[in-house]
Amino acid sequence: MILKDKVVIVTGAGPGMGQAACRGAAREGARVVVTARSREAIEAVAHDIVSSGGEAIAVPLDVTQQDQCEAAAAAALAKWGRIDGLVNSAYYHPDWGPLIEHDLEQVLQAFNVGAAGALRMCKAVYPAMKAQGSGAIVNISTLCTRKPFPGEGGYGMAKGALNHLTRHLAIEFAGTGIRVNTALMGWMLGAPLQGFADTMGPEAGAAFLAQRGSEIPVGHIPPDADCAKAVYFLLSDYASEITGAMLDVNGGDWVAA
Repeated sequence: MILKDKVVIVTGAGPGMGQAACRGAAREGARVVVTARSREAIEAVAHDIVSSGGEAIAVPLDVTQQDQCEAAAAAALAKWGRIDGLVNSAYYHPDWGPLIEHDLEQVLQAFNVGAAGALRMCKAVYPAMKAQGSGAIVNISTLCTRKPFPGEGGYGMAKGALNHLTRHLAIEFAGTGIRVNTALMGWMLGAPLQGFADTMGPEAGAAFLAQRGSEIPVGHIPPDADCAKAVYFLLSDYASEITGAMLDVNGGDWVAA
């Protein structure tokens, strides 16, 4: 268990990566603070974790509200007395379409949730992490900041800002014991992608997923639960000498030069 007894806050724990990260972190021994706007969703995840012998609490959270971010950090401290990890997984995706045609308010909301929301959470956990002399922050970004994908311009812009947040805080936190890294996720098989495929109809959706999987070097679309394992690594002591890094988790769909 590479996260045994570590207290980890996960934002955006609705269907998809955030939820997978909560469940997987708990299996790795973490004490998980499950957060998202939907109380019903996070209570279900926390209940499943506890029922399986893990430790978790559910805290409703809208990352666009600084007071709620502070409350999530306070809940972790009240329950377990420390904060070892933060996974910034909350995001907002503007409607698909050409960037030049995007609704600007939706683009700004993507920034407010995905980039500014992550900064709000970093501000909320920073005092506790600094006081204890350790902490690991993992920001969840996307392949489309490496390899632009038509229709995802506004989302990619916001995640690009998140990537820079990682680099900047990694430098600013020098000497504090706090590490900040990014996991850039590619196509992931999970509820969000399945929902997108379902909009095409059963046959067309299945064909789309099969075609996309055949184009990825590992031969399939990586499941979100497996992609989340990269997050546990970055949170763990095995990554103690890594900060300011961009870890690509995409099955080889994009390979760095």
